[in-house]
Amino acid sequence: MSNKTGTPKDTHYAKLRRVHRDEKSGGAPAFRPRQPMPPGENAAHGLVRLYGLHTVRAALDNPRRKIRKMLVTRNAAERLGLADLAALPFKAELVEPRDIDKITGSDAVHQGALIEAEPLKPKRLDALGDTKLVLVLDQITDPHNVGAILRSAVAFDAGALITTARHSPQESGVLAKSASGALEHIDQIEVKNLADALAQLHEAGFQTIGLDSDGPAELETSFAGDKLALVLGAEGKGLRQKTRETVTTLARLDMPGAIRSLNVSNAAAVSLYAARKFLRQ
Repeated sequence: MSNKTGTPKDTHYAKLRRVHRDEKSGGAPAFRPRQPMPPGENAAHGLVRLYGLHTVRAALDNPRRKIRKMLVTRNAAERLGLADLAALPFKAELVEPRDIDKITGSDAVHQGALIEAEPLKPKRLDALGDTKLVLVLDQITDPHNVGAILRSAVAFDAGALITTARHSPQESGVLAKSASGALEHIDQIEVKNLADALAQLHEAGFQTIGLDSDGPAELETSFAGDKLALVLGAEGKGLRQKTRETVTTLARLDMPGAIRSLNVSNAAAVSLYAARKFLRQ
């Protein structure tokens, strides 16, 4: 029995020789990692691109959503239940996944479905309706976080998401994908001045509760009344001073562990659960 020995360099060259033989004989080609593809040009003025199966399905089902164009793969069309693309009331094109990659970039998880549509028009605060639970965002700008917050808001049946006209993310593919269809299921209200909006909520009978890791009371013991508005601040900065001074109550989530704060989208989900539980009592 012989003992085979060799240096790492020998092993490397042996692998190269095997690859060369395989390619020459028509066998396994050398592995070449796929080069990432950057996003293409932006959508035409006045349109947004939304992608992902849940996002596109929810947009198709929303009568308020005006869709102008769709790109979809054969597999995605089947999963969306689109048997006849020609029957759709907008232009729809059957494409390969790579064609959508060229638009969204290869990092986007489009799942073979993309639409170009008009953005949904935000509503005014006086159109709030008779909801008992709303979320208010104080200059949260990360579209991933806002999308995740939208998803939780819809899951816990919040009636509206209130944001400021400035320092809030615009509707986009990233936001909509993070929301996983929730963008189509909740009223979005845009205000110019958050302190004024909070005052209007007070007049409408809402208790406004600002989430603050140093709040004087635990959230569960702070609820009062039958209308709740949960106010969340941006990552790192938290609530602005004017907002802190305007809300009815400052409250904290009770976290007995070593970590004393949560990502804002996680804090929103926990707070919504607690608020919904209180309102059911």
